Amino acid sequence: MRDLSHHILDLAENSIEAGARLIEIRIVENSRRDRMIFEIADDGKGMDKERLERARSPFFSTKKERRIGLGLPMLVQAARAAGGTFSLSSRPGGGTRVRATFQRSHIDRQAIGDIAETMTVLIIGHPEIDIRYVHKIDGRGYVFDTRNFRRQLGADSIAAPHALDLIAQDIRDGLARIRRTH
Repeated sequence: MRDLSHHILDLAENSIEAGARLIEIRIVENSRRDRMIFEIADDGKGMDKERLERARSPFFSTKKERRIGLGLPMLVQAARAAGGTFSLSSRPGGGTRVRATFQRSHIDRQAIGDIAETMTVLIIGHPEIDIRYVHKIDGRGYVFDTRNFRRQLGADSIAAPHALDLIAQDIRDGLARIRRTH
């Protein structure tokens, strides 16, 4: 996967397949500590201890059409290549949490990618799922939440082209605002 937005898409699809109705995505960047934290948590069916152990293997997948699950192993590799760590926690009926840390300035840290595009793709494919995306850079934050857009636009119109344009623009503007350093 070329960037973190692709990992978000892959992990969100796994969450949806596991019955999640809410996916929370969090990226926290801290330049002073030279760290970036990347987390995805869901309220899906979760995994028992055995499945949790197997989930890290590239040769394990719950998908019928594909017997290889490279998403998590690729994220583990990306975190380690950038001087970071990886953790995975889950419990049956309690959802799953994926957390990766990265040295923010590391030359091998993957770029974040196009978050606006990733969110719109998820909404188009799964308009019934709630997504909360939080991004913080040195204390400045942006929050995107499909529940807020549903209240403003109406539940049935979140995946309409005009709504997707508004959502993508809101995400781009919000991320640009927190990237400003003045």
